[in-house]
Amino acid sequence: MDMIDQLKELASRIRKVKDSLQIEEATKNALIMPFIKILGYDVFNPAEVTPELTADVGLKRGEKVDYAILKASKPIILIECKKSENELDRNHASQLVR
Repeated sequence: MDMIDQLKELASRIRKVKDSLQIEEATKNALIMPFIKILGYDVFNPAEVTPELTADVGLKRGEKVDYAILKASKPIILIECKKSENELDRNHASQLVR
């Protein structure tokens, strides 16, 4: 199955399960990890995908991002996850900016 078909399948599953995803961790397991896998990364290889990466920026220390996709031990993609019912509005913007 090619990437387009896999994404269509994931989109279909999202429509079916999104209302049952009550916490962020469930959203990560049901939606985010499969998406990362479709992109071609091994979610179980910490050299490729690191969960809860500490991303110190400026004066802020100890900030964590839900997932970092790594290349040569350097983060190339950062993923922040919220439970599926959350609106991605200004309540989360400051965390995303940091």
